[in-house]
Amino acid sequence: MLNKMTERLDFQSKALLLRAERQRTIASNIANADTPGYVARDFNFREALLSATSGPSPLTLASATHAGHMPLPAAATGELGKSQLGYSVQSQPSMDNNTVDLDRERANFVDNAVRYEATLRFINGQAKTMLSAIQGQ
Repeated sequence: MLNKMTERLDFQSKALLLRAERQRTIASNIANADTPGYVARDFNFREALLSATSGPSPLTLASATHAGHMPLPAAATGELGKSQLGYSVQSQPSMDNNTVDLDRERANFVDNAVRYEATLRFINGQAKTMLSAIQGQ
């Protein structure tokens, strides 16, 4: 029964971790806008979330050195979204072979920040709803 109550929170927490990873990726692109030869990186959030939610549970033993060891979740090791990390398509050629389009990166940054905040508010609302149900209010 507890699993049914926390299922939505688990989904939203995975989405929040992916949003944070995407924000770091976009921030890295913006920081390297003047680096010659830098290739912008990004990942498809939808595909990354589908693979994160359809994959094995974080508490299952995937590859441990000892049968008693528990692996860290992929999000804790910073690997969530890394497998789907790809290169952005260059929209305007530059003389130094840098593929960062600052206008696009800033728009992606703001869009992702708004969605990150919305996910936080959703998690907060669900937690308040569960707390009021537990307290009987």
